Amino acid sequence: MRKVAIKTPSKSYEVFIEAGLRREIGRRMDDVLAQPASSVLIISDSVVAPLYLDEVKNSFSDLAVHTAVIEAGEASKSFTVFEQLLTKALEAGLDRKSVIVALGGGVVGDIAGFVAATFMRGIRFIQVPTTLLAHDSSVGGKVAINHPLGKNMVGSFHQPEAVFYDTEVLYSLSEREWRSGFAEVMKHGLIRKPSFLTWLQTTISSLESIPVEVLDELLEQSIAVKAEIVAEDEKEAGVRAYLNLGHTLGHALETKLGYGKLTHGEAVVIGIVFAMRLSGKLCGLSANVDDYEKWFQRLGYDTKIPAHLQADELIETMMKDKKTEGGTIRMVLLRSIGEATTMTVSSDEIKQLLVEQVEVD
Repeated sequence: MRKVAIKTPSKSYEVFIEAGLRREIGRRMDDVLAQPASSVLIISDSVVAPLYLDEVKNSFSDLAVHTAVIEAGEASKSFTVFEQLLTKALEAGLDRKSVIVALGGGVVGDIAGFVAATFMRGIRFIQVPTTLLAHDSSVGGKVAINHPLGKNMVGSFHQPEAVFYDTEVLYSLSEREWRSGFAEVMKHGLIRKPSFLTWLQTTISSLESIPVEVLDELLEQSIAVKAEIVAEDEKEAGVRAYLNLGHTLGHALETKLGYGKLTHGEAVVIGIVFAMRLSGKLCGLSANVDDYEKWFQRLGYDTKIPAHLQADELIETMMKDKKTEGGTIRMVLLRSIGEATTMTVSSDEIKQLLVEQVEVD
């Protein structure tokens, strides 16, 4: 079993990476909790639940286990579903010693974590990610739901007790879901660890079939980057903002297209290419962005902004991003590969490049 330690000012915990781990959640949970759980609520979604919910539920013995299944997809990160899950927790009689288990991808982890953060002013929860994308969102304690005017605008910081990552379940994902998660893996190399990025470029030429030993190494290295940054800056007062490379435009694309039309990772890759080209103009980034864009395209990503989206409406949505300060857009850019920074960028500079980056029909 591989382990990555997460250390933050508010809590320290571990990420456990091992094939088949989903069948041991109940027993493993006892090992990571300071006090035994009084009951458990497993929150999953309509895609994951039929595959793995029974196995996780059956891993618990002599404990009241309740379940809630939400519709799969970004649209479930809503006020309506949030209220439904709180109602389920109340009806199930959860108390302050109960534990919520988030069994699913980033959507489930985000909303289940937010339920845990707010129910009775905060109870414990465990992350059991089932997608590659969730390797990023399950670590670091950022939990949230969406607002119609912006992604992840309502949320909190609430660290899990542990993250149990069963790599076996990733092989049931579609290639599109692999691409969604791999975007965040590449991002970690771009902002902090050039050697990891080089390893990815030389090792991963296709997302169709990644050997398990490569997957385990990929996850351990990528999560270690996230752990290092979260340890430095738990509440995103400084360097943790660098994890948002590609997200300012990416979130705007998700919002304007409608949540779920693009996967999160697909939107982020478009945002990364945009941020890298802007970095060349404003930060002196000397890397050949065309080469990176071609690599992204070989992996199956569309790197251009959809033609029907207008630059002005994207800028308006970007102005509502959490990273906006005083009505100005702050973006994560790159001084070099592995060295990120944040910078205030004018709407005129953004608009000029947005028009250049729109896909050609």
